[in-house]
Amino acid sequence: MLYEFMLQFNEQVPGANLFNYITFRAGGAVMTSLLITFLLGPWVIGALRARQGKGQPIREDGPQSHLVTKIGTPTMGGLLILLGALGSTLIWGNLTNPFLWIVLLTTTGFGIIGFADDYLKLRGGSSAGVPGRLKLIFESIIAICTVLAISHYLPEPLATSYAIPFFKDVLLPFGLPLYLFAGLIVIVGASNSVNLTDGLDGLAIVPTMIAAASFGFIAYLVGNAIFANYLQVHYVPGTGELAVFCAALIGSGLGFLWYNAPPAAVFMGDTGSLALGGALGSIAVATKHELVLAIIGGLFVLEAVSVIVQVASFKLTGKRVFAMAPLHHHFEQRGWAEPTIVIRFWIISVILALVGLATLKLR
Repeated sequence: MLYEFMLQFNEQVPGANLFNYITFRAGGAVMTSLLITFLLGPWVIGALRARQGKGQPIREDGPQSHLVTKIGTPTMGGLLILLGALGSTLIWGNLTNPFLWIVLLTTTGFGIIGFADDYLKLRGGSSAGVPGRLKLIFESIIAICTVLAISHYLPEPLATSYAIPFFKDVLLPFGLPLYLFAGLIVIVGASNSVNLTDGLDGLAIVPTMIAAASFGFIAYLVGNAIFANYLQVHYVPGTGELAVFCAALIGSGLGFLWYNAPPAAVFMGDTGSLALGGALGSIAVATKHELVLAIIGGLFVLEAVSVIVQVASFKLTGKRVFAMAPLHHHFEQRGWAEPTIVIRFWIISVILALVGLATLKLR
């Protein structure tokens, strides 16, 4: 919005040319989304608390301490994140960029699924929301549409290939059907992995911000022909604009963390976690760093794998590998304090992000 408006005054208004720079608009997006989230936070949280009454239903098969410490806390706080991130991106982003719209619509689509899930949980007064299979079907439809749209705007041979970290000029030619399936796994997997991680105050939002910062940096580099050539990564024209969206995510995430810090005044719910995961997955597909997402978002992967291993082990052997899944609940059951788990998981996220960013140069 501002980009298109200020573009008309490039030569007439001093400083208007600053809007040509992605870095300047990314900085503006951070501050704007942070401001939106801060200002709307009390109003949104108050409205959610008034309408939800008892707050988010707490799982009875989860840690027993949560029945005391988490009860009464409103959910759907992801609306606050989405308002800040989407609003700021619409203000500062180049709205003629197709990749920006694809990621915005994907994020919104996953947010709507999460909202429906949260709504049904609240209405039913239990942790059962949208049936798992139905939710997976809708997520898959959105993911396939996202991958098809991204593939349409990617140059050949990137349109249906996967780049391999640590190797320059190496592409795995998948062909469209396999590429669609792989992209679906990335986006849906990222969305549900973030959702599984969101179990403690502040646990999911900070690793998400770390991942967003990392992919904002990656998007800026791969979308710039000079930097991409220097680093010997695949140049993807147009994806640099996604750095603005990533910056907006960071700002809204910081604003949300203000209210989600322990003891949380609001939970993001599936509205936030599914949307954030879908955003990260779609950005990874657009920037051709799908496999790097598994490194940078390694914490989310660990949380998801812990659930898969737990379920598979119990069904096959009748025994549990972890005291409780996802992984953060295992450490709770082992006596770790909630702040200890959260901060140590943040540290792990930073380390994994640095490893993921190292793939840009180590090739």
